Amino acid sequence: MSRGPEELRSHQWWGTDGLRSFSHRARTRQLGYLPEEHLGKPVVAVLNTWSDINPCHVHLRDRAQAVKRGVWQAGGFPLEFPVSTLSETFQKPTPMLYRNMLAMETEELLRSYPVDGAVLLGGCDKSTPALLMGAASADLPAVFVPAGPMLPGHWRGETLGSGTDMWKYWDDKRAGLIGDCEMGELESGLARSPGHCMTMGTASTLTAAAEVLGVTMPGASSIPAVDSGHDRMAAASGRRIVDVIREGLTLSQILTREAFEDAVTTVLGLGGSTNAVIHLIAMAGRAGVSLTLDDFDRLAREVPVLANVRPGGGPHLMEDFHFAGGLPGFLSRIPDLLHLDRPTVAHATLREQLDGVLVHNDDVIRLRDNPVAAEGGVAVLRGNLCPDGAVIKHIAAEPHLLKHTGPAVVFPDYRTMQRTINDPELGITAEHVLVLQNAGPKGGPGMPEYGMLPIPDHLLKQGVRDMVRISDARMSGTSYGTCVLHVAPESYVGGPLALVRTGDLITLDVEARSLHLEVPDEELDRRRAEWTEPPVRYERGYGSLYSEYVTQADTGCDFTFLARPGQVPDPYAG
Repeated sequence: MSRGPEELRSHQWWGTDGLRSFSHRARTRQLGYLPEEHLGKPVVAVLNTWSDINPCHVHLRDRAQAVKRGVWQAGGFPLEFPVSTLSETFQKPTPMLYRNMLAMETEELLRSYPVDGAVLLGGCDKSTPALLMGAASADLPAVFVPAGPMLPGHWRGETLGSGTDMWKYWDDKRAGLIGDCEMGELESGLARSPGHCMTMGTASTLTAAAEVLGVTMPGASSIPAVDSGHDRMAAASGRRIVDVIREGLTLSQILTREAFEDAVTTVLGLGGSTNAVIHLIAMAGRAGVSLTLDDFDRLAREVPVLANVRPGGGPHLMEDFHFAGGLPGFLSRIPDLLHLDRPTVAHATLREQLDGVLVHNDDVIRLRDNPVAAEGGVAVLRGNLCPDGAVIKHIAAEPHLLKHTGPAVVFPDYRTMQRTINDPELGITAEHVLVLQNAGPKGGPGMPEYGMLPIPDHLLKQGVRDMVRISDARMSGTSYGTCVLHVAPESYVGGPLALVRTGDLITLDVEARSLHLEVPDEELDRRRAEWTEPPVRYERGYGSLYSEYVTQADTGCDFTFLARPGQVPDPYAG
């Protein structure tokens, strides 16, 4: 049923007879709007993460205009709001530190202003979960507009994938295989257009998750950022949000337990980023859904990897994935693993949304009997080194390292690692296990993407391209290698990772889902008694708030006061 003007949330601000409504109408005239432009119409907040220093989102200034065009065409009234931009490339120490800040900003902005629903513009790694976390907490109607992947890179006849080939060629430079001239050319060829990474990195993984959750237009997540179809999708999203508001379809009706299970299944079947584990757990928590590492491990054993896209597959990139059928095509290959009778913002059911979908390239989106990998691309590990869990993207690792025992080389922090990794006195061999401490949520701070520890130069020159690496950090979704990540609890709060010493044997067994420190319990108890709490990272400001309230990786790194259940009243506008 369509809601009438007096049932709209914005009516409290503009539609009553009191002094406050008179003031609101007067100030709206001050903005230059006629009464007939907005009174009685659904008011749409267009939340834009554009900025001059976010190359992933630099085109969103234009896309916001397309969204507004769609809102006007459908009889709504759009209002654009600038929000935190979270540039993955430039923001330090890591935009993960500020994901929850954007989530708070989104929630409070939607709650405190006279809006009936929202279109959320994002796509770079942390912006997608942040916007959806905040919008879920506000629980208004919402449609998400993904930023879209950039164009493929090119260099000397090779097609490049941003991030993935950056790591590859940087290692080649360190190994002496290429020089400054080649690197200078690569700087200009790696990232050729606006848009996020065009590999199946964190950005592509999270926007795909948003699509399968049901909060985007069908096929939206893989449209290249500079394709005219992206502009049309933005306009269609603007038109659709007006109807979603009139239908009263809120995010709590979309973001169900079944939707999150389908998102996990999709991420695993795409061979997606390990970062999605943290973000989906946090997003689910905001929607009142309990999602755990065990859910990821259970579903990983049921879904094959069918997306032959770098870095877990290849050689294909996101533009290839899009024209092969995009996420709808991918989902059409696994209907038996999905909950098809749940609603999306675009259709009454996911089943209806996928009706008639085709796949146009069986090498990019594989058939079930020809998978990239037989099981989902992320494995959850347990053991005395990670009692609350750790993750590994095993399809991006060298197979011979998936069961490995070796002596640890321990780095107490990232700067020490950078300074000493090439020290010949460490005697690092390919059999060693590199261990990085104090890089988790509190220790990082913000859990930076330090988890793809560099291989020492002397080993690169010998042809070694992978080693077992363990940390409480994250890893870029564009990265690859045998990297155990998100060890919980983190070392900075006294987790077992803090007790590892150089020379200790560590056993990784991915098939057994095990990560074990081969040290007697009595010795670990002795080390634990000697452990001292490190100094506080932040004495004031947002960093202090973050450090005090952030949760561990296995529970999503949200703030405790945001993740917990409880009612927040709508403001009184009269």
